[in-house]
Amino acid sequence: MNPLDFSVEELDALFCLADDIKADPEKYSHTCDGKILATCFYEPSTRTRLSFESAMLRLGGKTLGFASADSSSAAKGESVSDTIRIISCYADICAIRHPKEGAALVAATKSRIPVINAGDGGHQHPTQTLTDMMTIHALRGSFSNMTIGLCGDLKFGRTVHSLLSALKRYENINYVFISPDELRIPGYIREDVLEKNHLPYKEVRKLEDVMPELDILYMTRVQRERFFNEEDYVRLKDYYILNREKMTLAKKDMMVLHPLPRVNEISVEVDDDPRARYFEQVQYGVYVRMALILTLLGLGGKVNA
Repeated sequence: MNPLDFSVEELDALFCLADDIKADPEKYSHTCDGKILATCFYEPSTRTRLSFESAMLRLGGKTLGFASADSSSAAKGESVSDTIRIISCYADICAIRHPKEGAALVAATKSRIPVINAGDGGHQHPTQTLTDMMTIHALRGSFSNMTIGLCGDLKFGRTVHSLLSALKRYENINYVFISPDELRIPGYIREDVLEKNHLPYKEVRKLEDVMPELDILYMTRVQRERFFNEEDYVRLKDYYILNREKMTLAKKDMMVLHPLPRVNEISVEVDDDPRARYFEQVQYGVYVRMALILTLLGLGGKVNA
């Protein structure tokens, strides 16, 4: 499952379903009675794994799975292909996270049940993208006519790559990429997504220079787990820190998003600013994952009387 697997109309339907779940969660509390979600997480996760489990439990279903490769048969050398064939016998739907790019796609081709990509290496993180889009949809009402700044680790940040791939189908979006030279947007994203689709963008190093023009600021952490060299990580990890002083430069209605976890890139003093929407973003992630599970199981129209 990738946001690009859905048409714009299907995405709109998904967000409308998530809106309805948010408005009346009780109506959906038994739609997945008797259904089981498997969470197969080969690398650490807090928000994504628990968000999926929370989503399924709120729908009346059950969950099973593992939280690391060490606690699965992968530790014995079992392939992803074999694991998903086994999981297909136990569950009705699966969410998988894996450090290798393309692992979720391999699982989907061998599975007899729907497979949701919950993150594959530095490649894509589609359900975080749905969370980001749901948040923008709910708080702005539209994806068009905005300037979005993406700041931090744009090289390894799979949330950034997924969001760009999804938003490219919407009109009148200006992109501002804020990063050190070492963490710039990869060439394949620049060529295949931005230039191929004629998307307007610019790249800068200083966050302060572009704060006044942004409608959305999407902060990301510098990901220690993606670095091969500890010295490079230490040198870059605090390159950007959003604080109260920088927020004075922003529009009154700008919103700050972050896929979390944060480390130092957003000061806790920003948390009380009404433009800081990253904790709301987490809650929207539960609603959109509930909507996604229902849609993939073909239960979107099944609600309590």
